[in-house]
Amino acid sequence: MARFSRGILVTGGGTFLGDNIASALLAEGAKVSLLARPEVEDTLGPLAQQTRWSTADVWSPASLRGKARNHSAVVHTVGSLSADPAQGLSHSRLNFVSARNVANMCVSDGVERMILISGASAPWISRAYIQAKRDAERYMQRLGLRATIVRAPLLYVSGRSRPLFYRAMSLFGVLPPLSWTFLNRIAPMPIDVLARGVAQLATGGDESRQVYYARDLRRLIRRGPAQSDTAADQLLPGQTDSDGPYDNLDEDLPFGWTPGP
Repeated sequence: MARFSRGILVTGGGTFLGDNIASALLAEGAKVSLLARPEVEDTLGPLAQQTRWSTADVWSPASLRGKARNHSAVVHTVGSLSADPAQGLSHSRLNFVSARNVANMCVSDGVERMILISGASAPWISRAYIQAKRDAERYMQRLGLRATIVRAPLLYVSGRSRPLFYRAMSLFGVLPPLSWTFLNRIAPMPIDVLARGVAQLATGGDESRQVYYARDLRRLIRRGPAQSDTAADQLLPGQTDSDGPYDNLDEDLPFGWTPGP
């Protein structure tokens, strides 16, 4: 039995970030709903049986109407680090417009809290991307939502090959003395660590601050309650004892999906 009477809605079902956060919420005992783009059910994998899910287009306000009712919070993961202006896919459209529409959905559906997966400013991140995320943050705050902002660094799957530079930055970001500097905010971090931190924010009621960085999420995980034996021992459909909790998820763009044609 889930510990939470009202569910948590995660946008970006069927994507790298959305699915990882949904899995972490399930491990915390939350009731999880996923908002996925149309025709994405085949990519949900085990989550299709573990969650309630529905389809919508976050760039179409009409398709979002009523999707957040009876939820205690919405976790918004949709956006993209990569823009394609030739196709009309600017950073503002990808990262601000989608968040604006979801924030308006929260207001119209009576959801007071919205958790936005934003981005931490770093030399290797597009300024236009960061500006669009900051615009989304300010819009949430102007609406009067209980806004929780997670300024995430680049994310990676532990054990997978990646460039030496990013591996070095991840190491420096957690080892003193460099970890005491701004590097603890911008160093790439494992997706499972971010997902568990966001799940703690969504279910543990921590609202000691409005903006959270990578180091804050690690602290939440360390002081958060241990998972129950039932949650820790439960395998998702199709998962084996040798699989990690995120091994059966498909990787997509780091921050959700892009608009359809």
